[in-house]
Amino acid sequence: MSFISRLKESVTGDSGAHYVFLGNFEVERIWGADEAKLPGSGLSFSGATVNRMEELGLLLAERGDTVVLKGAVDRDYLAYLRELGGAGADVLVVDENVPERNVSEDALESPVLLERLAAMDDGRTFLAPLGISEVEERLSEKTGLPLAGPSADVCRRVNGKTFSRELTDGTGVRTIPGSVCRTLQELSAALHTHLAAGTRVVVKESLGVSGRGMTVVDSIHKGERLVRMMARRRAAGPLSLTVEQWVDKDYDLNYQFVVDRSGQVRFEEVKKALTENGVHRGHQFPPPLPPGLVTELHETSEVVGRALHAEGYTGLVGVDALVARDGTLYPCLEINARLNMATYQNGIAERFVRAGQYALAGAVELRVSRAHRFAEVREALGELLLTAGSGTGVLVNNFATLNAAVTPGRESHGRVYAVAIADSAEESRHLLSSAERRLTEMTCGA
Repeated sequence: MSFISRLKESVTGDSGAHYVFLGNFEVERIWGADEAKLPGSGLSFSGATVNRMEELGLLLAERGDTVVLKGAVDRDYLAYLRELGGAGADVLVVDENVPERNVSEDALESPVLLERLAAMDDGRTFLAPLGISEVEERLSEKTGLPLAGPSADVCRRVNGKTFSRELTDGTGVRTIPGSVCRTLQELSAALHTHLAAGTRVVVKESLGVSGRGMTVVDSIHKGERLVRMMARRRAAGPLSLTVEQWVDKDYDLNYQFVVDRSGQVRFEEVKKALTENGVHRGHQFPPPLPPGLVTELHETSEVVGRALHAEGYTGLVGVDALVARDGTLYPCLEINARLNMATYQNGIAERFVRAGQYALAGAVELRVSRAHRFAEVREALGELLLTAGSGTGVLVNNFATLNAAVTPGRESHGRVYAVAIADSAEESRHLLSSAERRLTEMTCGA
């Protein structure tokens, strides 16, 4: 049974259910809209680019499923995916792509799409967003399609970093020393306590995402200044923060498991997470890990899964973990009770990564001054591109993000998501690096 079929069976009881995938990336923006923000947390990569990450769903969905997109798929890119045996699901497109709205928000304002979705209500078709917010609940009400997961209130609660910390504190799971702060007094006390230990601290918004909503504080003076700044922001919403002591890390991990309707927990997989300044940059899999470490991740997934089920959550869970330089495993830094970036690589691992092979998934960051066609990307990558029967190469798993923020007359940021598949970890790194160089030459020569 495939990953998606297992997920469907766990969540709906029907492995043959039909999912309508909605890639509402950075749903935390909606969950945390009413909470006070840390200074500088409003700075972000283009929302237009993030919102086109929904195209990643083409290689996650299976035949019989549907993927809702903000724009039509490039004809040559769709042909490429189908050459590989992927992109077998149906595709529906919103009536109007408003770049700064996510796909669910666009869908709500799409009468034609809403009518088509409503016609799919057959008792076995479910809306399957990355994460469930009030937006997806309204979409469910309008279409009659049930959601593949619990309520938005449950999802919002269990995805907060404050929830993760209180869970680990309450269950005895090893965790980095820290505190939950819901008042200015608690924030001030936590900063003084942890800074007095002689280390830096990281202050995080409970529902921050993608490296935003966090700041590093390395002195009492800076901590007091942060408290004063947050005092001026109290009118913007309630305080919901965590303060954690700084730990020098060796590497990050992300592991996934599923909580089914009865509360049973099924461990799925673990990947090495590549991060830069708190921002996710990709995954390496399978990672070489000591057996004892993997066993502890399995044990932690059982503890976290049972706690999530007690809160009313069923579905996929991704957990961020960290291995410190001294070898200590911190198995539960943050719970993401939703689909994760790693989730969108699960189908790729099943279909394209053979036993004994290695994969490196990442985003190639580019500067673009005009829209590019996938045919140009294919030509630029040449023999590096994974093709049907090649066994190794670079698989492009999202093309739409390259052009999403293109503005005539000015240079903008673009991304190409890719997975380098090779017979060694070193070769996968070389492949992705070579692809980045060629794509940079392509955009610079535009």
